[in-house]
This record gives sequence, C-alpha cells and structure tokens, in this order.
Amino acid sequence: MGQSASTFLWYGKDGEAAVDFDVSLFPGARLISKQGIGPGMSIVEFALGTQRFTAMTAPGGPAFSDAASIHFPCADQAEIDRLWAALADGGTELKSGWVRDRFGLAWQIVPAQLAALMAGGTPQQSQAVMAAMMPMVRIELIALQAAFDKAG
Repeated sequence: MGQSASTFLWYGKDGEAAVDFDVSLFPGARLISKQGIGPGMSIVEFALGTQRFTAMTAPGGPAFSDAASIHFPCADQAEIDRLWAALADGGTELKSGWVRDRFGLAWQIVPAQLAALMAGGTPQQSQAVMAAMMPMVRIELIALQAAFDKAG
C-alpha cells in the first residue's frame, strides 16, 4: 500500500500563521507547500518530523476540540519546558501535559519516556506514575521518575 494517512486541520482563520508558528517550534519540522484557494483561504502542507499535516484556512471552520490533539514526545525536560512555554503563550494550559495553543489546537507535550514508565514496571509503578501525572499541568519528568522509583 503506497498511501499513508495524514492529519487535516481546518482553521477558520490564521491557518498559515499557525503552520508558520508550528514549523518554527519543532525540530525537523518543514513546510511542504502553500496554495491560495480563494480570498482568505489557503491550503498548507507541512510536516512535524515524519508526520504530515494539511492545514486549510477557510471561513466557517469548526472550533477545534480536545477530543483530538497532537501528541509530541519530548526527549528531555528542557524540550518539554521550551515547547510548553511557546504553546502556552497566548494559549491555555490544561492538565496532564495538555496545552491549547493560541490558534485553538490541543497538544500533548509529554516525555518520550512516559510510555516506558507507564508500561515498563509493575502495575503499582504504572498507577503511581499516573497518579503523579494527573494533577500536573506541565509534565515534570523528575517527579514521574520519582513516583515510578518509589513504587518499585
């Protein structure tokens, strides 16, 4: 199968600005193409790493919902902190590593190690990591690791 799925984002306004912002933040991000499709309307293709996206700007777009978010695993706390600060600037901090950017799109900014901490130990360690993470806003990797170690 030569086809692959990609994510389509419909912005009611400022889609090009949102893409420019995203491409400036993420390592390995790149703009693929921009095409005007009418007054105030455009289609922009871009990639964050190997994941491709299409962003359309067209009036009347529905508001984004937290039911769909972009999950970005970060290499370390410094990357979490950098991305969190940029995405939260003008946006909304949510819980458990979720942040809504100023364009309304929800992101999960989490440590790449989260999956290993959740599944790599005992059930008690997984529960301890989840219990530590749930009240957090911006994820603190050292606190998750401490919860994992303490429950072991």
